[in-house]
Amino acid sequence: MATYLIGDVQGCFACLQKLLRQIEFSPSTDSVYLLGDIVNRGPQSLETLRFCRDMQGSVQVLLGNHDLHLLACAHKVRPPGRRDTLTPILQAPDCKDLLQWLAAQPLARHLQSQQGQDLLLVHAGVLPSWSLQATMDYAAEVQAQLRSSNLPSFLQQMYGNTPDRWDDTLVGMQRWRVIVNALTRLRFCNALGQMDFSSSEAASAAPAGLMPWFDCPHRQTANTCIAFGHWSTLGLHNQKNLIALDTGCVWGGALTALEISMADFDQRQIHQLPCPPAQTPGK
Repeated sequence: MATYLIGDVQGCFACLQKLLRQIEFSPSTDSVYLLGDIVNRGPQSLETLRFCRDMQGSVQVLLGNHDLHLLACAHKVRPPGRRDTLTPILQAPDCKDLLQWLAAQPLARHLQSQQGQDLLLVHAGVLPSWSLQATMDYAAEVQAQLRSSNLPSFLQQMYGNTPDRWDDTLVGMQRWRVIVNALTRLRFCNALGQMDFSSSEAASAAPAGLMPWFDCPHRQTANTCIAFGHWSTLGLHNQKNLIALDTGCVWGGALTALEISMADFDQRQIHQLPCPPAQTPGK
């Protein structure tokens, strides 16, 4: 029985299948957690989405920004972009069922080892003032909106870069927008937790006054192991309390699976599959 964390697939279904064969994944005994952005930019978003839905139980997913973008396109909140590969999903006969399943997926997951170690799974990041429990609670607030009849209105108001920092007094869409942006878009912020979305460069190229979210001083989750994707220019990180797994599969990098032991999260093994580029950055 094995447990794997896999970074951004982004519709690269053939690569996902090849990686699963490489690790000898058995859906009857093993578990896979995909860290968001399961669709878009790769050539087989429809096949990827169907696979995840059909394999629920052995394959668990998180929502990333591209997954939310698909929901927004389906509800005509935003048109598909020039480089999007979402049209086959939107035209599929089972589109409604696929999107209903997708909207029911969480923005964060919490795993616990047999030794009592915590592992927090998110797509992008966690604000410095949030504890593990607060992160799960805030994610649940947004999940409730995504699963409600309020979904079209929520998606209509979801986009925007403000408010750019957390405040416990925030309510309604202002509050939920901060939660969505932190969990699905965050890379850089300042020492006070003010988010910035102007750069997607590597951590070493942080804009002046900013830092990667995980380097913020006094971060409440500093002693919690967090696994995330989203940041392909960051690359693979496999540290005690920080696991970054977006290794740029769609850009011609690799698709990465981290095998973890549910007995002890410090026992890990990396599996990687080199991938042909499905998109060219900046093109």
